[in-house]
Amino acid sequence: MALKVACQMDPIERIDIRGDSTFALLLEAQKRGHELFYYTPDRLTLREGSLLATGCAVSVVDKAGDFFKLGEQHSIDLPGQDVVLLRQDPPFDMAYITSTHLLERIHPKTLVVNDPAHVRNAPEKIFVLEFGDLMPPTMVTRSAADVAAFRRDFKDIIIKPLYGNGGAGVFRITPEDSNLAALLEMFHAASREPFMVQQFRPEVRAGDKRIILVDGKFAGAINRVPASGETRSNMHVGGKPEPTVLTKREAEICERLGPELKRRGLIFVGIDVIGDYLTEINVTSPTGIRQVKAFGGNDIAAMIWDAIERKR
Repeated sequence: MALKVACQMDPIERIDIRGDSTFALLLEAQKRGHELFYYTPDRLTLREGSLLATGCAVSVVDKAGDFFKLGEQHSIDLPGQDVVLLRQDPPFDMAYITSTHLLERIHPKTLVVNDPAHVRNAPEKIFVLEFGDLMPPTMVTRSAADVAAFRRDFKDIIIKPLYGNGGAGVFRITPEDSNLAALLEMFHAASREPFMVQQFRPEVRAGDKRIILVDGKFAGAINRVPASGETRSNMHVGGKPEPTVLTKREAEICERLGPELKRRGLIFVGIDVIGDYLTEINVTSPTGIRQVKAFGGNDIAAMIWDAIERKR
């Protein structure tokens, strides 16, 4: 049965289709005969109990530089759709949170992927704290004194925004680095939010593994190796993807997380693992499915749509 699918995403003209997971999901949906509608999150309107989205019908083709065509702009009533893909990137700010509140009004009658209430309650660097025994030593704070004490305990540390993404604003501070106070001043000036502090894990030199789970089950993985002279392995900042296999420890982490992800309606999730340690659980707009397929792994876009269709 063909489904009516609306996709809430960032401006489509800005994406890089070579590695964009949302584009892969749109391609697979189109291949299955589903009807696609595209809109950006700023075009959501709640009026007299009706949730409207203003956007366009969209068709896609896997051709760089000429990969989408839009129909005439118009508004639709989102409850009339079968599926809404919640796929805009963080930052996980009040605009993002508001969109989850709006979409929660139509879910699950209209299936929102991922479940908007649990997206709101499970941001990348917060949800993972429920599995602290799987993580490296970690602290969430705004206290400069507590950060200084943490560095005295663990020497080499990472500081990152609590609600950031793509490796932006991630800093490594070594024991001899004199910039800690200035860095914390910058974090304090940038926002009122706490930030995350973690023990630096040298295993990152061998890669930061992105593992993808679909409806709570392992679906595929890639290893992301930092560029020379870089701590961050995110592909946005030059990390190099390479094929990988799941270790016993990583399989144990997946088994531990899977039932809770499924219970929360988090169909498409990407977790990050460095060495033996879980560092993030990505539920807002996970990436990596095109890279997995490019290295001969599963067609995860197809697996996600299989899961969605079962629920419809």
